[in-house]
Amino acid sequence: MASPADTIAAIATAPGRGAIGVVRVSGPATRAIAQGIVGRIPAPRHATLADFLDAHGEVLDQGIALFFPAPHSFTGEDVLELQGHGGPAVLQLVLTRCLTLGARLAEPGEFTRRAYLNDKLDLAQAESVADLIEAASAQAARSALRSLRGEFSREVRALRDALIDLRMLVEATLDFPEEELEFLEAAHAREKLSALRQQLDAVFARARQGSLLREGLHVVLIGRPNVGKSSLLNRLAGEEVALVTPIAGTTRDTVRELIQLDGIPVHIIDTAGLRETTDEVERLGIARTWAAVEKANIALLVTEAGTGPAAEDEAILARLPAGLPVLRVVNKIDLLGEAPRLAEETVYLSAKTGAGIELLRHRLLALAGWQETGEGVFMARARHLEALTRARAHLEAADTHWQELELMAEELKLAHNALATLTGEFTPDDLLGEIFARFCIGK
Repeated sequence: MASPADTIAAIATAPGRGAIGVVRVSGPATRAIAQGIVGRIPAPRHATLADFLDAHGEVLDQGIALFFPAPHSFTGEDVLELQGHGGPAVLQLVLTRCLTLGARLAEPGEFTRRAYLNDKLDLAQAESVADLIEAASAQAARSALRSLRGEFSREVRALRDALIDLRMLVEATLDFPEEELEFLEAAHAREKLSALRQQLDAVFARARQGSLLREGLHVVLIGRPNVGKSSLLNRLAGEEVALVTPIAGTTRDTVRELIQLDGIPVHIIDTAGLRETTDEVERLGIARTWAAVEKANIALLVTEAGTGPAAEDEAILARLPAGLPVLRVVNKIDLLGEAPRLAEETVYLSAKTGAGIELLRHRLLALAGWQETGEGVFMARARHLEALTRARAHLEAADTHWQELELMAEELKLAHNALATLTGEFTPDDLLGEIFARFCIGK
């Protein structure tokens, strides 16, 4: 079981060869480890050129030693960083020396978890450390950095403070039942609740944008065989990632490609054409198509220009999961000399020439709820959206119980608890374990 009394160590740079590699140490034995491996305790926050020594005084490597005394460090504990040459063998030697001097190997995310437990970061900021490392686009990296710098946390704390003021107001009136409603009306409590709900809606909208940047969008291409789904995938990807032939049933398995739309990672999934078939391999591909549909955020139903709606297309639509957004795509308009356009949730385009592809891209982003500016977006996870959704529901319930103050007070309390889970003021230990276990070792 991990204990904060332990001193932990890990290689903090990515596996493989590099010019520089870093071994990080944190905990109460850090000074003794520095003395053992460097021969002295380096001056605080100064880069010190040093030999890294083994137990017999032999040099393992030469590099830079940095010492950050508690509490002025990332973890809030004494921290030592040894920056040496980035070969796997030499880094392992330095790490092993730290372990023999009293450290143990850090668990995934343990350095950041200690920063959270020592009040150097709140939970939302701690999560953004991993999000910044994993960012798949420049837009996602900027949003994660906003969260790391505390913008999301400040928004949540502002909501929390306004909610606390409202709770104090409501709960104070419970001691004076004869005058409670008049007192609340005089204090404009309901107006404050309305303003709080609007403020929460604004934060939720920005968090949802950030969730799109982090989680991305899963778009599945469905339709009858030979309508141009694979050609459309290739056009969106900008390269030939799927095999295209005039033969119906060419695509017999799902083909996935990751693209970027305004910084949002979009997973495009090309699927087997949906039709009745006796071919066992094609039948298995169609079964995988429906499995992909179940996990999709948006479905693109691809048809051919000039053919009109077919019974097979309506049958496909009838089998789609309830609530799954569907965008119809009419392909091959070049064969009829038509111009690309968007009409009634249908995009008319040509995957062959590229006409209308930009219309499709913009419509996909609109369906996902993305606002093109993306300004002020902070990174958010699924658990953040769930907590904000719970808080919204409790505030709505509080408004409906306006004249039943005991119930209103309870709903405000539950909304407060939901917000507290975002920054970690009220978070179960098992959730903390799950969050930090997904970090890389050394972070």
